[in-house]
Amino acid sequence: MEAGRGGSEAGRGGAGDVATGTLTVLGCDGSYPGPGGAASGYLLERGETTLWLDAGPGTFARLQVVKDPAALDALVLSHEHPDHWTDLESFAVWLRQSGATRPVPVYAAPGPRTRSYFGMDRLLEWHEVGAGDRVEVGCLALTFARTDHGPTTNAVRVDPAGGDGAPAAALAYSADTGADWSVEALGTGIGTFLCEATYTRDREGQFRHLSGRQAGAMAAAAGVGRLVVTHRWPSVGADALAAEADDAFGRPVHQAAPGVMFEW
Repeated sequence: MEAGRGGSEAGRGGAGDVATGTLTVLGCDGSYPGPGGAASGYLLERGETTLWLDAGPGTFARLQVVKDPAALDALVLSHEHPDHWTDLESFAVWLRQSGATRPVPVYAAPGPRTRSYFGMDRLLEWHEVGAGDRVEVGCLALTFARTDHGPTTNAVRVDPAGGDGAPAAALAYSADTGADWSVEALGTGIGTFLCEATYTRDREGQFRHLSGRQAGAMAAAAGVGRLVVTHRWPSVGADALAAEADDAFGRPVHQAAPGVMFEW
């Protein structure tokens, strides 16, 4: 199915885009890892900057396959639910055993630090961030917005710092959210939108998550360039979710899958 295509070719932007960054999916299962899977986690690279965005269970093992963890410039943790941050614990142990001396910045919503065994560790430099905050990590500028979720949860917009790059170079990540939030809160000019789509429309309103239909409709209304759906429950069929996201978005969407790389 077109909507389900993965790989770097499927991840390329439209004609005329100058894609100089990559998004590698480390894990994308919603709420818990399915058999052989991993929960939410993504590796963003642009220029000399490397960012780990959410660190759900199973993602640190996959990260080590594609990148030396010593190359990480920072981590971003969207919220305190375990499927989005608990592999930070394994990374902290790795830092200790590798002999690292440089603290790694962690930009997190309230919650993960207090729940972490390494909340006061000298090798993690914690920064609490929230709606409207903006930070720069290397050549990337991050802007945060609060979503419609249970605990405080941050969506994030990632731009090339200083405004360099293609006009539609911005990437946005919804993290977890219900229907009372829109990516429009992160501004215009979003080329790639990585959006949770946890289940199909028959479950709408039962949880503070989005269906494939809701994700597609939001992305269409916001005028994003490309929609990548993620955070699907392992029990939900990929084809059914993609079909309703396609219909609502008005053109084929892409589905996140472990190891798939998208250019942005």
